Amino acid sequence: MTADASTQKSETQTTGQTVTAEPIKPKNPAAVKKAVALGKEMSKTPEITKVAVAIKMYELIADERREIIVQAFVDGAGLTPKGAQTYFYNCKRKAKRVD
Repeated sequence: MTADASTQKSETQTTGQTVTAEPIKPKNPAAVKKAVALGKEMSKTPEITKVAVAIKMYELIADERREIIVQAFVDGAGLTPKGAQTYFYNCKRKAKRVD
């Protein structure tokens, strides 16, 4: 155990409080829902790649937090959580180059 981990552990034991993470809510739930629906619809077409699906989805929800976008990729494009993170970073980089 590292010094940082033991310090954090002792601080939580001292205060007696447990930290629970609240679920992250999207800024625009309608846009996220639309992106997931678009991803599911596009995924039905065999010629369209998952990359193309993720890019289209990202264009709709680019202003959301990373966790929301990754979950949308999992739900809409059928990606694994690890794959969705990779696609997120690639879409983000590509969007920065275009700007």
